[in-house]
Amino acid sequence: MYVVKSPLSDADLKTVSEALQGALVDLVDLGLVAKQIHWNVVGPRFRSVHLQLDEVVDTARAHSDTVAERASALGVPPDGRAATVAGGSGIAAVPDGWVKDVDAVGTLVKALGAVIVRMRERVGATGEADPVSQDIFITITADLEKHHWMFQAENG
Repeated sequence: MYVVKSPLSDADLKTVSEALQGALVDLVDLGLVAKQIHWNVVGPRFRSVHLQLDEVVDTARAHSDTVAERASALGVPPDGRAATVAGGSGIAAVPDGWVKDVDAVGTLVKALGAVIVRMRERVGATGEADPVSQDIFITITADLEKHHWMFQAENG
């Protein structure tokens, strides 16, 4: 079997691989949480919130692929399996059933906030170890912070 070899030292690879795996888990879960709420949101702002949630899903899915492929490029097999995501996500569980639009927005603000905090930690952890991966985390954080701002503005 072919094994991809990383140009990073073992210590740097450990730091970066943990950051990439954690980011993958958070992004996969963020996409799932946003889609779950997307299917169940109700209320006067249904349509706008419903569409805004899909924007978060698209962002999370695109960035999760980038993160997983970066891990692969460094010789680290990414793990996006359901059990791995469920066991490692930093996002709180979402309520089941219908979700009022105001509550849906609040849930997304909290979920985005949790992921942003963890992404910023990854930015700091990977700066010296691998500026390429750090750049990916910076881009992800910027995109998530934009969604965070927009959802906060939804509820004023």
